[in-house]
Amino acid sequence: MTAETRTDTTAPPTGLPAALEGLAGCTTTQGIPTLFAPRAGNEITAGLFFRVGTADETLATSGITHLVEHLALHRSGVSDTHHNGATAGTYTLFHVTGTEAEVVAHLNSVCASLRDLPLERLETEKEILRTEAAGRGRGVNHQLPLWRYGAEGYGLAAYSELGVWRLTPDEVRWWAQTRFTRDNAVLWITSDHVPEGLELTLPAGRRIPAVSYTHLDVYKRQLPTTPAYIGGEDGQVVLDAVVRRSTAASLFTDVLGRALFQELRQEGGYSYVADADYSPRDADRATVTAFADALPQKQDAVTGAFVDVLARLRAGRIEPAELESAKSKALKSLEGPDVAAAALPSWALNLLMGHEIMSPDQHRERIAAVTVEDVRDVAREAWSTALVQVPGRDLAWAGCAAAPQYSPAAVEGTRHASLEDGRVTLVIGAEGVSLLLPGGPVTVRYDRCAAMTARPDGARVLTGLDGFRVEVEPTLFKGVTPERLAVIDAAVPQGSVVPLPPRDEVPRPQARSRARASGSRTVVSGSPAVPVAQPSTPGRSVLRWLIWSVTAFFTLIAVVLTLDELTAPVPDTDVLLGVWILELPLALASWSQWRARPRA
Repeated sequence: MTAETRTDTTAPPTGLPAALEGLAGCTTTQGIPTLFAPRAGNEITAGLFFRVGTADETLATSGITHLVEHLALHRSGVSDTHHNGATAGTYTLFHVTGTEAEVVAHLNSVCASLRDLPLERLETEKEILRTEAAGRGRGVNHQLPLWRYGAEGYGLAAYSELGVWRLTPDEVRWWAQTRFTRDNAVLWITSDHVPEGLELTLPAGRRIPAVSYTHLDVYKRQLPTTPAYIGGEDGQVVLDAVVRRSTAASLFTDVLGRALFQELRQEGGYSYVADADYSPRDADRATVTAFADALPQKQDAVTGAFVDVLARLRAGRIEPAELESAKSKALKSLEGPDVAAAALPSWALNLLMGHEIMSPDQHRERIAAVTVEDVRDVAREAWSTALVQVPGRDLAWAGCAAAPQYSPAAVEGTRHASLEDGRVTLVIGAEGVSLLLPGGPVTVRYDRCAAMTARPDGARVLTGLDGFRVEVEPTLFKGVTPERLAVIDAAVPQGSVVPLPPRDEVPRPQARSRARASGSRTVVSGSPAVPVAQPSTPGRSVLRWLIWSVTAFFTLIAVVLTLDELTAPVPDTDVLLGVWILELPLALASWSQWRARPRA
């Protein structure tokens, strides 16, 4: 992954972080750093974090971490304990709530499965993951990560788990042995002691740093200029920004959410939902997401008000009451008798990621110290990295640049005309494939191919690391023979090839009378709409030749009459005008039929 930088860290800490002295205990359990703090009640909760998530995968292996999670939980079966697993961008979590004995039994079962995965279940769990994905709703920010990061790292959150179609038992076993290790884990337990009987033996490994992008890597390769915008679905405005992790950034997000709600819902009545979210991305950076919905007739008003709120915060026009409300909300989360137990998951995750750990008192001090100027500075930082999705309009008026819609250049190779639109051409070359569209090329180079899906009928879909995608459907382009497909198959690295099953229930695509998305930078099909050729039928062919013949005959008559009148002593201009007025619609009809002729 070219946009990431990884730096090996030292062995995971085994001592208690200084900030937690007197609040929590810290030890190791079979080599796994363990934090614990008591909570009222007869049951305890435990969580086992691993520093591996979807951002560590490739597009061709996406879903492998989720598969390991499912396989590790299989042997736990149905029990009275509340247990589950979660696979996120940078971590995987196994958590359980129950009696001490139940928690011990569950954690022991998970680790036993990680040591020896039930790989006889692999195909079954793949099918379960595909079913789960089919029923999973898309979040409001489902498309922006791929525009920011491409088809790698944090951008993979925007894609389906493509790897579940091709992953082998050996690949899954190796992933578990190298990522789910004792040196890449942290355990937390809501108890005043570590329960007896835990058997969490896991293979030795290393603490794997989270994927880390530098500002230059990301914004030069994917977004040359920010703030930037893309067109999106009707009915919603979404902002995605990357900021430094800080208390001020968290408070800014709360202020932003409140301001959007007040302006767009309470005062303007434009939106039903208007809010903002702060989500740590790695040890140093966090993602701020802001969202507002709108009816189609209110979209322009919502977009304008949305941008105005951000401009107000960047200018520092923040009422003290706005900041105080955000501070009050943050301070309430630090109250209660079990504050240490409630903070264990975040402490454990920060320990795993290498981020600073603060005690509740230190956190209160940081909150109290944040000023209006601090919030203003975060607002400016967020806007400087912003990527905004707007419905049906641009944001150039707000100082935003359009995110790149096309690749910098096309490859050289054989050209294959579209059977749907003469202005669209597929190029298959030695270095990659390009789709030449009216607005520009969409290119995927073989050495930058994140994944290529392959159907038995010859269909190929290549996705580049930059997120651009080219669909190669042999039935939709002239001359895409098995020999030309063999050029693609031989050039794409085998580790990037994802074989898909036959399209038993979906007809093979045929040329038709509407634009088909063959090149895009989106997860779902999408590309600039272009006029296309009408399919040829016997009746349409007869009509086309009849129109051309009548036009040619009438044009000849018009030319003869014009020459005759021009040589007369007194030309009859009414005749000339009438002849050419009749000729005009015939000429337009002929031109229309010429453009719509089949290009087979």
